[in-house]
Amino acid sequence: MSLICRVAGLSPSDGVMSSVILQRLEVELFNGFIPRMEQLNRQPGLPTQTGKIDETNIYSLRHALPRRTAAGTPIPIMNKSSFSKLPRWAFDDVYNFDAPPRPTTCAKSLRHSKDKTFQRNFLPNIRMFLHKENFNITEWNRLSHFNSPFGYMEMKYDDILPVVKLIEKPKEPLLLPKAGGDGCVRCAVVGTAGIMNGSKTGAEIDAHDYVFRETSSNLETKSSELFFFFFTFLKKEKKLLQIDKTGIKYVLIPEGLRDFQWLQGLLKGENVSSGEYLDHEPRGYYSGQFNESHFYVLHQDFLRYVRNRFLNSSNLNGEHWALVRPTNGAFTLFLALHTCDTVSAYGFMTDDYNKYSSYYVEKHLRSEVIFYINHDLILEKNLWKSFHDKKIMKLYQRTG
Repeated sequence: MSLICRVAGLSPSDGVMSSVILQRLEVELFNGFIPRMEQLNRQPGLPTQTGKIDETNIYSLRHALPRRTAAGTPIPIMNKSSFSKLPRWAFDDVYNFDAPPRPTTCAKSLRHSKDKTFQRNFLPNIRMFLHKENFNITEWNRLSHFNSPFGYMEMKYDDILPVVKLIEKPKEPLLLPKAGGDGCVRCAVVGTAGIMNGSKTGAEIDAHDYVFRETSSNLETKSSELFFFFFTFLKKEKKLLQIDKTGIKYVLIPEGLRDFQWLQGLLKGENVSSGEYLDHEPRGYYSGQFNESHFYVLHQDFLRYVRNRFLNSSNLNGEHWALVRPTNGAFTLFLALHTCDTVSAYGFMTDDYNKYSSYYVEKHLRSEVIFYINHDLILEKNLWKSFHDKKIMKLYQRTG
């Protein structure tokens, strides 16, 4: 038992798994995933949270090709209840990569940051979006070790495969500098924090080339440029009905099976055929403006990378580990950091958060920020301040 756990990168103390699952994992890891890793392009060792090189994390999945062997079948479904804290695998820090991003001519690009910690952890060509060309049985078995939204734990291969095969590969580059400019892609990210009440930053936000927003960030802007409307389906009924602008790009965090069921109906132009949203018509929530080329699904590797390298909360070591994840605002901000040269963040938690209401929408009600186990808000707050101080991005803060 102990030998198998070590091969999988999991200490026996991290959780208890049935002997059947362990025996099946032994076969799959030795005959499927582990040998496959050895055939992948070898890359310089990826730095870990401590800054040291972890020799177990030196493989790129960029050139992985679909391959079915006798062992090429889905591994047994893993359950979150089998683990008393976040399981740590030998391939935790293994990610898919895309082609190198466009060379930037922007002298102020955050990619030129001299901060060694940021340089060590930042992967400019991490694969951000899930699509049908990077989904196969090897990928499924690897990502089945991680809980949602970081992987497919507790999901069935036959439920997810037909949905992912509908997702087209995004066109690159995603964002371009404005014609006649200095080559910089300038982006604003609008969060939901109460610090935005009375901020009068609308014109300042509009001055950016692109604006990233969450579904619940109702701050009005008059910009006619491209928007990223970042959402999860949990809030769709309240928010998507309000969308009536053309040119918006939509980005989804796949939170669970219900999101893939919704996504299947959306991409096929049909009602949802099963699950929580049975008989809902997904395209009806887009004001008749749904455009498949403007719709993106974040890759589980990107989400896990953000957590692993930047927001690795100590709460992951507790019994509620499966609930713990960065906020949607954090994922939105990191999406901007990987697609823009300069980033300005508005409506994110600052050191003086107790002076403001919890949410921007609470114009006449001042509620205090409540700290729940699922989001490590203080960890995020400190990271944004650190990025600001290191001039990696600009964080909107009140001085008075």
